[in-house]
Amino acid sequence: MHLLGGRASAVDASVPPVAFGLGWLLAGKSIAIGGLVAVTVGALIGLWRLYRGARPLAVLVSLLGVMLGAVIALRTGYAADFFLVRLVTNAASALAWMVSIAVRWPLLGVIVGTLLGQRTRWRRDPVLLRAYARASWVWVGQYAVRLVVFIPLWAANAVVALSIAQVALTWPLVAACVAVSWWVLRAVLPDDHPGMRRPRVE
Repeated sequence: MHLLGGRASAVDASVPPVAFGLGWLLAGKSIAIGGLVAVTVGALIGLWRLYRGARPLAVLVSLLGVMLGAVIALRTGYAADFFLVRLVTNAASALAWMVSIAVRWPLLGVIVGTLLGQRTRWRRDPVLLRAYARASWVWVGQYAVRLVVFIPLWAANAVVALSIAQVALTWPLVAACVAVSWWVLRAVLPDDHPGMRRPRVE
């Protein structure tokens, strides 16, 4: 969870959309005010993150995502389009994870292998490679769940519901995904395997 950004990334992902939804609703469904509130909140969060030692690039990317969502909604006149960037990034993430599994470079293995300092040794363990591939499907499912929820709400221009869904499907969903993928990894590895920290290279 620390590698994924912890609670800080959950705040980055959840608070600006909620701010947009509240600003939009309280200002009589004004996209301009909703966007201004979201960008202001995103900038304040970014400044706080910088003060706490966050990487400037990560803060900038997060803020640019909020600004892009606000610009798109203003240009189209459709408030739910503020969330369009998140729809696209979730679809792209699901595709990236599926491709990584297909080419036998499951992203969960890349992430955990990097964290454990294994480089690519885990790929030379066929059992561990298979376990990472299967557990990576859990992460594909995470993005699919978001899309299944977000797309109908976006089509219905349900801005408040989208704001709530954004909170419910950020930190809680990621935490559940980490737990389930860990269970899948443990279930796939046989009892005689030394574990993720010790790839069994043939």
